[in-house]
Amino acid sequence: MPTPDKVLTCIRRAIDHTRGTPGRVGHLVHLQNCTEVLAAGDLHGHIANFQVVMRAADLANHPTRHLVLQELIHSEFFYPSGGDKSHQLVDLFAALKCQFPARVHLLPGNHEMAQMTGRNIAKAGGSQNALYVDGVRHAYGEAAADICRAHYDLFRASPLALRTPNGVFLCHTLVPAKYLPTFDPMRLLDDQYDDKEYQPGGLAYGILWGRDTSEATAEAFLRKVDSDLAVTGHIPNDLGYDVPNTRQVVLDCAGSPAAYILFPADRPITHDELVKRVVVF
Repeated sequence: MPTPDKVLTCIRRAIDHTRGTPGRVGHLVHLQNCTEVLAAGDLHGHIANFQVVMRAADLANHPTRHLVLQELIHSEFFYPSGGDKSHQLVDLFAALKCQFPARVHLLPGNHEMAQMTGRNIAKAGGSQNALYVDGVRHAYGEAAADICRAHYDLFRASPLALRTPNGVFLCHTLVPAKYLPTFDPMRLLDDQYDDKEYQPGGLAYGILWGRDTSEATAEAFLRKVDSDLAVTGHIPNDLGYDVPNTRQVVLDCAGSPAAYILFPADRPITHDELVKRVVVF
């Protein structure tokens, strides 16, 4: 385990790189120097699946390939003390962002949002929020509070959406139909959000918590964000991925089987081809 000082330095550098990602305006990134994208589903602390994704991405040998990781925290992997180990993936992401600052991206999910805002997520009668803090404390002792704050700063600094040159929109989930009338995609260009945007009805809440994958919602959402297709996460699936409509692919990397997608970003692509690019492992 690296020393707390080294971890903090790495996370803070990753925050700077995240804010300075080429093509970023507010909380939206138009991917630059990008011919391919490898996107993973929600990882939830699954180090082994992260390693598979990293090997597949092979970023050092593909200089115009971008890697997109989703929802890193709250897992089923625990220290002997009971703390959640998923903070390890946040630290690994930070190191990776420092290594490939323009080509590695975190799309935070509702779990990151809940952790940083104090919105409790319970599972099996326990608080995943508290278990996360316990895990950081197990790993870093007295520096835990500083490292947690740095993690939350990283989550808050991360973009809510990415758009490829060929019109694929990557975000955690689709804004549901009940919120679409008030969803203003120009707000994605805002640098900061008030706390109300992380509450029901808020911009960030809608794009992080929704489970509406109907054909009509997908079409209306993509029309609003001026994109053709969507790659999302958020919704668990026993097959590792799902195709709920003709405009969207949903990925899940939290267990086994898991799935990622590797697709071209520099030429037109159909939904059928997008689906064929899914890799289950």
